[in-house]
Amino acid sequence: MANHMQFSFQDASSPIMEELMQFHDHALMVALAICSLVLYLLTLMLTGKLTANTVDAQAIELVWTILPAMVLIALALPSLRILYLMDEVNEPDLTLKAIGHQWYWTYEYTDFKNLTFDSYMTPTTDLPMGHFRLLEVDHRVIVPTESTVRVIVTANDVLHSWAVPSLGVKTDAIPGRLNQTSFVASRPGVYYGQCSEICGANHSFMPIVVEATPLANFENWSSLMSS
Repeated sequence: MANHMQFSFQDASSPIMEELMQFHDHALMVALAICSLVLYLLTLMLTGKLTANTVDAQAIELVWTILPAMVLIALALPSLRILYLMDEVNEPDLTLKAIGHQWYWTYEYTDFKNLTFDSYMTPTTDLPMGHFRLLEVDHRVIVPTESTVRVIVTANDVLHSWAVPSLGVKTDAIPGRLNQTSFVASRPGVYYGQCSEICGANHSFMPIVVEATPLANFENWSSLMSS
């Protein structure tokens, strides 16, 4: 959960989010190195140490051709690796279907019979003390920790987007189309997200709450809900 005036990422609660944060730091360091090099060259030009003869040198032309190519490769390789990791869903332990509506979510646990519910934002007037305004819902998504959860995302009316930053997932919900993503919750906790695609007047009022719990607790909850 983000804190007030927090400008950094939320704490990573899944392996893929940890990968994304590491790539962010890697890309930031590359950008910092490029800016430092450009400032250094500008300083040389302003002080007259970089002469016209230096600019016309064949060696310099070779360097400013090869160096950008190496920088692009250094960015592309880890980026492609993360893209493949995010798209790969092998033998999930649990499949969850999220259907976007104006302006709530419907969840179906396809591995269980009769385990379907709607999730609406809890009105401010009904919000218990200590809960988050505009982020709490009446029915949370419950998932087991250390398990691969596949989320199939679609919509019933207009474009929506199912996003939970701490888990590193964001997938568009498109009417007539099934998109999928997956995540592994590393530890128990409650993770908040919101619809991340403008979908109408109440776009800001369809939050997502995922509660990760140990497997034994999840089994008890699923048995109770599907009975």
